[in-house]
Formats: sequence, C-alpha cells, structure tokens
Amino acid sequence: MRIGLDVSGGDFAPKVNLEGVKLAMEELPSCTFFLFGNKEEVLAHPSFIDVDQERVQVIHAPEQISFKDNPTRAILRKPKSSISVGLNWLSTRKIDVFSGTGNTGAMLVGSIYKSTTIPGVIRPCITSTLPTITGGKTVLLDVGSNADCKADVLSQFAVLGSIYAQHVYGKKKPKVALLNIGEEESKGNLLTIAAHELLKSSDEINFIGNIEGRDIFTGIADVIVCDGYTGNVVLKQAEGIYSLIKKRGISDEYFDRFNYENYGGTPILGIRGNVIIGHGISNDIAIKNMLLHSYEVASSGLAKKIKKAFK
Repeated sequence: MRIGLDVSGGDFAPKVNLEGVKLAMEELPSCTFFLFGNKEEVLAHPSFIDVDQERVQVIHAPEQISFKDNPTRAILRKPKSSISVGLNWLSTRKIDVFSGTGNTGAMLVGSIYKSTTIPGVIRPCITSTLPTITGGKTVLLDVGSNADCKADVLSQFAVLGSIYAQHVYGKKKPKVALLNIGEEESKGNLLTIAAHELLKSSDEINFIGNIEGRDIFTGIADVIVCDGYTGNVVLKQAEGIYSLIKKRGISDEYFDRFNYENYGGTPILGIRGNVIIGHGISNDIAIKNMLLHSYEVASSGLAKKIKKAFK
C-alpha cells in the first residue's frame, strides 16, 4: 500500500512526522510511504537519517499552508503546498491514502475540491472516536466541519457513521443514536425532532433512538449523530476532562484512553478518496497511529463502500 503523509503539517513538523513514519514502518512492513514537504529540508533533517530509505519517497512541495491561512484561498493560492500536492497525488491514484496534521479546514476543502464528493452525499464530515466505559469505541459525527445542519444531512451522517463503524471497527450491525436533550421522540429543537423522524424511518441503519449527553461514553451506541457545532463542544469537553485529570496527577486506565495519541486521526467521510486528519499538536506516537489508521481505512475500501451505499 502507498501511504501519503504531509510532513510539513502540524506544530512540530517535520521532526515528529519523520519519527512517526519510522515507528509506523515497523508495524506496516508491506507499505511504501510518500512524504510531501520541502524536499531539501526533509532530506537534511536528522530524523530522516533513521528512516528506511528504500521504503520512502520525498515529494517536493515547497509551500506550506499555516493554521492562520484561510482554507479556501490557501488551496487555490498555494498549489505547491504539501496539502495541495498530496491531494493531487491522491486524486490521480498515485497513492492510496493521504494523511496530515496541518490546517484541518484546508484538508477538508482541498479534499472536496480535488477528490470531490461522492455523488449523493450532501456534505462530507469528520468524526471522532470516543472510548466507552465498556472497553469499546463510539463514533461521534459531525465534530466540527458542519456547524449548521438540516435534518437530511444528519440522516446521511448516520449512514456514513454506520458504514465506518461496520467496515473499520468491525461492528456487524452498528447501533446508531441521535444526541438530544431527552430520550423522548418529542424532545429537542426543530432540527433533532425532524432528524429523529427521518432516522427512525430509515432501513439503512440500526437506529435505537435519542440519547442524552450523559450516555455518550456508556457504550449504548456505536454511532452518535449530531451537528458539527454540538459535536465539537462534546469533543473539546472530552479533551478538557482528560487534561484536567492529567494536571491533577490522576492515573486511570479508562481515562487514559481519552488520549488523542491513541487514535491518531480520523477520516473525512463522503469523499471519493481516503483522507485522514490528525491533531495539530500530534507527537510521534500520534503520527504513527494516524498512519496505522490510514492503513486500516484504505484496506477496508471505506470510500468505495460509501459510494456503493449512496448509489
């Protein structure tokens, strides 16, 4: 498999990206890695010396999209950026998956612009994987790419999340729930009430009804659907709880699973190609796990299965 990585993206690039590649190579012996960034800088970096030279190619992409850049303008004005060049390679099938920890908005906009949206998908979205107290994982979507949604968009998120949970996490019949302020069908705002009607009438998913915020980490659902505004608040709250626990010197087996390093990254669902987005503050362990997840997503044929579902 050909795995692409934006080595210029993230707060600690290219050092941690190169170190993450080295770690991933040990667990993915059959993969070739394509590194997109400033070639001179990458080749001269001390961390590149330990990388298996026979299994890596450095693709020159001298421009960089920073976190301060406007995503849409940056994709158009910086065609030689590591994100733009990497997504070009993905769209022309020179690589099987592209991952990065750079500007999230640019990764999303660039993916839609270059790989294009799967026909039938209204809005691509991003997810987050949350640990459950039962030892499993719950997929939450959307977590920030679509702050304002309509009911039909939430209904599609349910299908996208269900396909992801089934083919990447091995859930045979994922239980899908709608995040709401009450379990009753009549509870919520106009959006969640309308979305509930669509979800309960869908034969494409295993809808179990509404759940409240206190049930998110119980494992009652494999997939939890919400608008991006709500999902981002939930995600940031989970990250905040983990940070508070660490600051207080508390060690707990369950809460240690909240560490973003364990998950590395998450795919953009609803586009033709395989694109994985990681956290901007990722260290080498997080980069490694992002690359491992990139392999899982590409191996599962996730994008093709979503395309088939939306025909």
